Amino acid sequence: MEELLNKARLVATKAVMDAGNIAKERFGKVTSMEEKDDFGDIITEVDHLAEAVILNALTSAFPDHKIHSEEAGDNGLQSEWLWQVDPLDGTNNFAIGLPVFTASITLLHKHEPVLGVIYEPMVDRLFISSVNGGSFCNDTALKVMKRDHPKKFTIAWIQGHKVQNDEKAVILRQYIDVNCKRMMRLWAPTLQWCMLAKGDIDGIILYNSEGDDLYSGILMVKEAGGIVIDFEGNDFTGMSNEPYLIACHPDNKDYFLDMVRKGLNSSKESLHII
Repeated sequence: MEELLNKARLVATKAVMDAGNIAKERFGKVTSMEEKDDFGDIITEVDHLAEAVILNALTSAFPDHKIHSEEAGDNGLQSEWLWQVDPLDGTNNFAIGLPVFTASITLLHKHEPVLGVIYEPMVDRLFISSVNGGSFCNDTALKVMKRDHPKKFTIAWIQGHKVQNDEKAVILRQYIDVNCKRMMRLWAPTLQWCMLAKGDIDGIILYNSEGDDLYSGILMVKEAGGIVIDFEGNDFTGMSNEPYLIACHPDNKDYFLDMVRKGLNSSKESLHII
């Protein structure tokens, strides 16, 4: 397995950087944009161009592996190895001229992420994590930070498109917003996972958001010393079609669990939600 993972790391790194540079070169020059679902998500020609570069690289190097990509879907193969590809995480940002987006590649073995590669092209930051190998940004080791004073926490919120107007999500989101220093929504989930791994923010609350950008981020945080748990406090492993997750420093586990439980049990009236 070690030989395969070494090869996978090299192939994925080049592919994700090539894809990211396509987006960088075309930033501010979008010529084609369309809605791809009923939830307002969009797709541009750059999504397709970046995706093609990644898929060609993975298919050439690992022809027997299963691949699932954000736009192209499933390649139809059956394998204990699964690649997940999000060629442009943050398409909405990219399309409106906001330079906050990445390209992301994950390799999973038997439903567990073993390699995550995320590239932020506008600032040339390459994030790599591997199982039992740590997490790195441009070769600098990452570490989830522990800070005191929860009221001063910056907490990232990630929410699935299909539950955007879910009442419990709205109430929980509002509760978090009024009980921390900042609640952050970047429209580019992989960057939020990387920021937690770097120690730039204090936690992530994820409300039913599963996609090809998820597992590279989870591995990034775990390998940087963080924990990823569900809303019941159980360690999150494997894959889920409807994940509800908390990610943070291990010492802050109880605080975040308590926040989520109180938020979910709050009412519109108590939060003054109209």
